[in-house]
Amino acid sequence: MAHLYVCSLTKVVDTVRASGARSLITILTAGSSLARPSEIIPERHLRLAVSDIDADQDGHVLANRAHIESLLAFAGAWDRREPLVIHCYAGVSRSPAAAFILACALAPQRAESELASELRRASPTATPNRRLVALADRILARDGRMSAAIAEIGRGADCYEGAPFALELA
Repeated sequence: MAHLYVCSLTKVVDTVRASGARSLITILTAGSSLARPSEIIPERHLRLAVSDIDADQDGHVLANRAHIESLLAFAGAWDRREPLVIHCYAGVSRSPAAAFILACALAPQRAESELASELRRASPTATPNRRLVALADRILARDGRMSAAIAEIGRGADCYEGAPFALELA
């Protein structure tokens, strides 16, 4: 069974080691740095320079179609033998959005609402970035169901940093 793990920047090394992951997705603001855990080879590490915003802001990178296509291509090449870890700065918005997107893409037989509910059960603090989800919704031709499912679970509980969590892909 394949698993997606989601965590914050401060929990990357611990989450990679505890999960046995050999693939990593980093979603941080442009210019942010991360020392890649030694368990992850460079070819299995995707870095996306995306700010946690929903509209253009000077000095920030707004998520676009190319970011989602890169995310989907990376996940499509993942063999699912070991878990995949996805992180952003706080583990609350961008990385939960990416996990939801990948769950929808990699388990297309599962309903978006079911996956969003599973995300909420796994993380009471997750507030997936709506722009990332909306872009993926269009690319995956989900006719608004992904965005509606995320709107249905609502904003997560306020926190400074989300606790690591996992989603299981059936």
